[in-house]
Amino acid sequence: MDRLSEIGKISIESPDKIVMLVLDGLGGLPHPDTGETELETARTPNMDNLAHRSVCGLLEPISPGFTPGSGPGHLALFGYDPFEFTIGRGILEALGIDYPMEAGDIAARGNFCTADDKGIIVDRRAGRISTEKAAELCDILTAIPLEGAQALITPVRGHRFLLVLRGSNLGPHLSDSDPGRSGLKPERVRATDEASRHAATLVNTWLAKAAELLRDEHPANMALLRGFSQHPDLPSMQDVYKLRSAAIATYPMYRGLAKLVGMDVIPVAIDSTIEEQIEVLRRNFNDYSFFFIHFKPTDAAGEDGDFEAKVRAIESVDAALPKLLDINPEVIMITGDHSTPAILKSHSWHPVPFLLYSKWCRTDETSKFSERGCARGALGRMSTLDIMPLGMANALKLAKYGA
Repeated sequence: MDRLSEIGKISIESPDKIVMLVLDGLGGLPHPDTGETELETARTPNMDNLAHRSVCGLLEPISPGFTPGSGPGHLALFGYDPFEFTIGRGILEALGIDYPMEAGDIAARGNFCTADDKGIIVDRRAGRISTEKAAELCDILTAIPLEGAQALITPVRGHRFLLVLRGSNLGPHLSDSDPGRSGLKPERVRATDEASRHAATLVNTWLAKAAELLRDEHPANMALLRGFSQHPDLPSMQDVYKLRSAAIATYPMYRGLAKLVGMDVIPVAIDSTIEEQIEVLRRNFNDYSFFFIHFKPTDAAGEDGDFEAKVRAIESVDAALPKLLDINPEVIMITGDHSTPAILKSHSWHPVPFLLYSKWCRTDETSKFSERGCARGALGRMSTLDIMPLGMANALKLAKYGA
């Protein structure tokens, strides 16, 4: 069965509004001193009160045991099966910064990193250098020539950059040079099919020359690449759900994800607070039927291993929640795309708390929006793919299925 096609057959329009608030990397693990996760530690009276009037559960972002990247995690939130729609990080970055991709281009997401004198990565994010510093480094790397192709590089945000490989007959099926953690040397990029062998050779040449040019820089003295991809073809949320959808996201990659599924991206400053994002929602509330609000600081703090910063980030969202409730959307969903426990300093496979509020939902006994609280919720443990149909149903946007 083509799940999206079946949903498309019964999707209908209604005046009700849906807001999906995504706290990136929301889920956590207990602090060894307290036995409580970041979300359980945070003071969240507003989310707890809303949970008491909602139905709750835990979401499996992809499948039990799978640790999702941000791309697959968000695709699942929007109802697109990550096993069916495989999308590399590179194209998401390119779309997020409105980079003028051409047919046949290959995009990769890059990190400037710090390596020791043996070439071992000691910091995958080079101390989170500024965007201005990354732009200087990108200028240095524009001098790298490739035979029969161009390597186009541009800064994205902080230590992140975009590399676009442009030329003839270049296949995108390439492995990452980024090993995904510190303490290792970068991987050699490999082609995973015959058509991508030439592209792999070009990328490895570029990486070797980049390492030479960056050798004396500090702290960013090496570049890592991952998520090689070209522009995919996905059905839009308008076609599937009959929704006029909008994204309110500060980070380029999440804007790219939103564009990929046909959302309008409402401009917000890259340093916007959650209060400012909610104000953007208020100003545009009458123009759309579905809103995706993305909040990044929870994930960044988790990846930095900063438990307290993640707690503070969660509390900042809770403090802003009354402003969202005042707008009075008929359906509110609060969750994350994956877990990023500070104790692991990385994404993880752990299920993510989920809350759905509407006047049509059957409330449960959940009184605390947390991992333990949602584990006792009436929705139980469910696939992230199911939340869009559930939100649609609670907004009276799904007709009866079958006779």
